[in-house]
Amino acid sequence: MASVSGFSVASDTPLWFDAERPTPVARQAAELLVGAPADGLEASDYNADALRKAIESAASGPPLADDEVARLDRALTLAMRRYLADLHSGRVDPQQLGASYSPASDGSFDADSLLQTAVVEDRLGDAARGAAPPLAQYSSLRKALARYRELADHPAWQQALPALPAGRLNPGEKYVGIALLMQRLLLLGDLHAAVSAPARYEGPVVEAIKSFQERHALPANGVIGQDTLTYLNVPPATRARQIALGLERLRWTPLLQAPRAIVVNVPEFMLRAYEVRDGRIDIKVAMKVIVGTTRKTATPIFDAEMQFVEFSPYWNVPASIARGETLPRLRRDPGYFDRQGFEFVAGDGRVLAGFSTASLEAVERGQMRIRQKPGAGNALGDIKFVFPNKDNIYLHHTPTPQLFKRDRRDFSHGCIRVEAPVQLAKFVLADEPQWSEERILQAMNKGKSATIRLREALPVVIAYSTTVVRDGRLFLFPDIYGHDKRLEDALGQRANAIRASQRSEIAAEFAN
Repeated sequence: MASVSGFSVASDTPLWFDAERPTPVARQAAELLVGAPADGLEASDYNADALRKAIESAASGPPLADDEVARLDRALTLAMRRYLADLHSGRVDPQQLGASYSPASDGSFDADSLLQTAVVEDRLGDAARGAAPPLAQYSSLRKALARYRELADHPAWQQALPALPAGRLNPGEKYVGIALLMQRLLLLGDLHAAVSAPARYEGPVVEAIKSFQERHALPANGVIGQDTLTYLNVPPATRARQIALGLERLRWTPLLQAPRAIVVNVPEFMLRAYEVRDGRIDIKVAMKVIVGTTRKTATPIFDAEMQFVEFSPYWNVPASIARGETLPRLRRDPGYFDRQGFEFVAGDGRVLAGFSTASLEAVERGQMRIRQKPGAGNALGDIKFVFPNKDNIYLHHTPTPQLFKRDRRDFSHGCIRVEAPVQLAKFVLADEPQWSEERILQAMNKGKSATIRLREALPVVIAYSTTVVRDGRLFLFPDIYGHDKRLEDALGQRANAIRASQRSEIAAEFAN
């Protein structure tokens, strides 16, 4: 019998057998492994089918010899340990994917101890459920995964929707694919009741398309263009894989490390500030954000602790921006220096307010820097939220709030612009009653930089999930940075390595 490598066996006493026969809990364990896909895991990673067949054979066939019992017992133990560990912490180290996260576990999770106790107390199912993240979002995505897998072989997706007349379909126009379109919208939950297909694209069907567009981060205007048609043709199986990636990320994103936290979900372009009460997340603030551009300045994925709030901040122009953008602009247009409220700062801290070519050259040599004074045109707006990190990423306001009206908001150099800075400041300073909304506004509008240290550091998580359930509706976002693709590739490599290990073990067993 093949075993699963990667863990040591703590005891020679069989865990799953009573004499030569597998116990009922052994059969339960085998069924849990076979059912691993319900959590977005791969049953083949645990050799689930082979283990279930071996357990069934051992239960009804000739009694096994002692060495056969030992091998099967060991194989099931190792598979269950891997399964519980994967449920709890995920299958891929986020550091390998560029996500600089603190460990999602506090070290209290012990798969060995959990497994032993669960078998003795006959609560293996409870142990498996308890190993998964205790998040309502996780349970919601799990249900969404089951639903999209149900739709994977549905006839509604066996053929593509017909091409659009003139490349787009406006409300009131005729469309030969209206019946198939309605069937898909009904199955996806955007059309809420089965109705007869109208002669034209109108009424409830238009409203259903607006719902579909909203859930897929498209302009919810009811006009079916090429982007909407493309998304309507995406097979449910493809979306199921996307949801499974969202479940994987929830297993290692540190969301419950503190009673209060701020989370930015990059592909959703949203920030949420929440409190944890009785193990449940209570959203206190939600707002739109602007994140780093896709091609050059993607916002990194990490967590850190907010320690400072800076009112009426200076903006120290990063060297990369200065060399690539600011210096060329100043050479073409020296007047830009005063219009933007810039000043030069020498290495010793001296401030040079006037423009000069010599200072410009000093900046180019790295001997000076350019900074922008506080004010209405400051690139950081009138407040900055600082959580020290190696990439110098922070949250801040912006003098261009009109960009928040865009559906896709990757416009920054990497830092994160927030739509409602006063609301965020009130949340951040909630345990410091002297900081009323009035005082916050005064400090923001003062025009004089002032930094305060928070009484307690506040966790900030920069997350990346292209699948989110809100108010019972599944929202799916474009993989703007390609992180889903990298995660899928990493999981594929892991699965291949596990299968290779299993083949080697089987070969070695037959050789013996």
